[in-house]
Amino acid sequence: MATFTKFQPFVLALAEKKHNLTSDTLKVMLTLSAPLATNSVKTDLTEIAAGNGYTAGGNTATVTTSSQTSGTYKLVLADPATWTATGGAIANFRYAVLYNDTATNKDLIGFWDYGSTVTVNTSETFKTDFDPTSGVLTLA
Repeated sequence: MATFTKFQPFVLALAEKKHNLTSDTLKVMLTLSAPLATNSVKTDLTEIAAGNGYTAGGNTATVTTSSQTSGTYKLVLADPATWTATGGAIANFRYAVLYNDTATNKDLIGFWDYGSTVTVNTSETFKTDFDPTSGVLTLA
């Protein structure tokens, strides 16, 4: 299971109303370059090349639930569409990055580290696996 890490500037961006996690379009993109916890916007990262089943900007992550119980907020996302390599391999990656595509600067939320380089060869698939019980992130 990949480890999720929240980007530090996400906290301030949330406080400054740059995110509406219920209604904004959230996306997951792939990168081979290690994100830094201090990265704040999509252009701080180098996305893998589009092609062979991967679309620039990544896939939309649909909100399943966005709720608060006893002062703890939980965001649950459906797994984004599966990436299937067609016509060649998808560019190698190690990180899946969640960002707000609605925000003017495409503000970053967090990322998953898969621990090593992921290769998706022709006809193979890759799918992020979001936790439907614990959610993607909680804020208390």
